[in-house]
Amino acid sequence: MSIENFDQIQNFDNENFVHPWESMKDFGCNTRTFAESAEGIYLYDEKGQKLIDGPGGMWCVQIGYGRKEMAEAIAEQVLKMPYYSPWNMSASPSAVLANKLAELAPGDLNHVFFTTCGSTAVDTAIRFVQFYNNVRGFPRKKRIISREKAYHGSTYLSASLCGKARDKDWLDTAHELVHFLPDVNPSRRPEGMSTEAFLEEKVADLETAIQTLGTENVGAFIAEPVLASGGVIVPPAGYHQRCLEICRKHDVLYISDEVVTGFGRLGHWFASKEVFGIEPDLITCAKGLTSGYVPMGACLISDRIFREISGERSQGASFSNGYTYSGHPVAAAAGLKNLEIIENEGLLEHVREISPYFQQRLRELRKLPLVGNTRGVGLVGCIEGRIVDPDNPDALAMDVAMGSRIDKHCQALGLIVRPLLNMCVFSPPLIITVEQIDEMFNILEQGILRATEDLRQEGLWKG
Repeated sequence: MSIENFDQIQNFDNENFVHPWESMKDFGCNTRTFAESAEGIYLYDEKGQKLIDGPGGMWCVQIGYGRKEMAEAIAEQVLKMPYYSPWNMSASPSAVLANKLAELAPGDLNHVFFTTCGSTAVDTAIRFVQFYNNVRGFPRKKRIISREKAYHGSTYLSASLCGKARDKDWLDTAHELVHFLPDVNPSRRPEGMSTEAFLEEKVADLETAIQTLGTENVGAFIAEPVLASGGVIVPPAGYHQRCLEICRKHDVLYISDEVVTGFGRLGHWFASKEVFGIEPDLITCAKGLTSGYVPMGACLISDRIFREISGERSQGASFSNGYTYSGHPVAAAAGLKNLEIIENEGLLEHVREISPYFQQRLRELRKLPLVGNTRGVGLVGCIEGRIVDPDNPDALAMDVAMGSRIDKHCQALGLIVRPLLNMCVFSPPLIITVEQIDEMFNILEQGILRATEDLRQEGLWKG
């Protein structure tokens, strides 16, 4: 690509392409990096610079880039039959993928509703909860309980469930639908409180909310096994099991949002049972389902609740929810090939083998003055800068300055990080090797040291 052509393309990007989370102040003036090619765990930008993809795209590129067998599977399905209407027909790739997901899912989650992404998977789960209780004769049982710092999507319904306040500053949500529980981050517990006491408090939050709202009004509790976009928050051990018990006790459905944790990120097909010991009523998934090669999501529903509203108990109802691209055959073919690659190459076992080293290198960064905390599980992690005085009117700007400087230096050294204010999150492709983990964290350490020096010179950091 010539410089002249690239300048034109960059203008197209600024003038015509409205990106997710677009800053309206900066619209039309951005100088974004362009990902022009990719191979393995690496992206190559418009200048040909080789960059480790630390976030793995958007938590999704499990099998890495440039997989010829994926391209062939997608092309074969496109040529054979690129689309059918899921309203009145089906197709082999969709049916086979549904069966495969049912086999891999924990417990009795044998019913698969295909969607276009994680947001629409969560939308589907919420609409199913509402439908379920309507058919059962409980039309008031619709409130959803979520958590602060949770992220569940960007459609109207899914965004309403998100507990990240800044994401909703300028957008409307269905606030009457959702009740939020306090932060479940163990590192934010009051000084002197044990992890065990914090766990009891968080579990009590849920039961108190159900009782206060009224069991006749609460339809579901939705939780990420690990709160990913909220900063890779890992709840205290036993938290999900205890919450599931409370949900069962009060006839509240448990939705496990595995859009990030599904398909190997924590070394298992799904994290709900194998890592956190629960068999939820519904699981939402996407991202790693196709490793980002084409868009697809799914909502998995248990036999237990499906039986209650189907057959003779159906009241003649139809679940009138769906998408033009539900079960899209090309996406299904990509999903099947993706799962086959993960299985054949032993990537789940690989993740379990290298995760301890990944987490070790992550923890070692705590030695740096600018690093306040690190946390993670499996092949996902977060580095959090030291917290600025929350009463400082410039605290938010200082957090942004910290993350952006780390990002700038790391990219110059050959690493993409995903800054979230004063945090950087990592979820590299599952194929990453020990040597590449070292390469990634060595660059990150240098980037943090250079950012520290910048902040000192600008008077924003005195540590």
